[in-house]
Amino acid sequence: MPLPRAPRVLRAVGLDDAPFPRRRGAIVPIVGVVCAGTRFEGMVYGRAHKDGFDATDVVVAMLARSKFLPQLHLVLLDGVAFGGLNVVDLPELARRLSKPCASVMRRAPDLAAMERAIEKLPSAARRLAILRRAGEIHASGPFHFQAHGAEPAEIADALARLTDVGNVPEALRLAHLVGGAIVHGESGRGA
Repeated sequence: MPLPRAPRVLRAVGLDDAPFPRRRGAIVPIVGVVCAGTRFEGMVYGRAHKDGFDATDVVVAMLARSKFLPQLHLVLLDGVAFGGLNVVDLPELARRLSKPCASVMRRAPDLAAMERAIEKLPSAARRLAILRRAGEIHASGPFHFQAHGAEPAEIADALARLTDVGNVPEALRLAHLVGGAIVHGESGRGA
């Protein structure tokens, strides 16, 4: 599924978890912001479980029931896990939504540290398998990402087109800010 080339406007949803309690099984708010290019167009909201196995299903449900899915060109995740280590099955997400999906990171992740943390949780082998299915981590400019449903070069181009300021696509930056405001009453820093 090739992504539209410039000058056509890309529509993307950026999904990020909001701050959440640290206890296992806690409810984790998931905020999705839809942008046309870098212009805000709408939101979706869902809830997953900290360190659970429902992140993929929650994202699919959030988008499948929304009016935005038919308009979207790209689904962006802030990292490959929500709520601690509730790992999204990236190729399964792309397949179920029939959309290119990318896990975007501000810097190259420490996979060894992530695997050590996963090994301390129940069903570690299942979590590790989901994590490894996300695939190779690509780097392009300020972006580190994993992608399914489109070629890495297309995703890299799309990330640049969807970024206004800083090194984060606008949909992800806004999802982070909204998530903080939902939980704390105001947005924080670091978006």
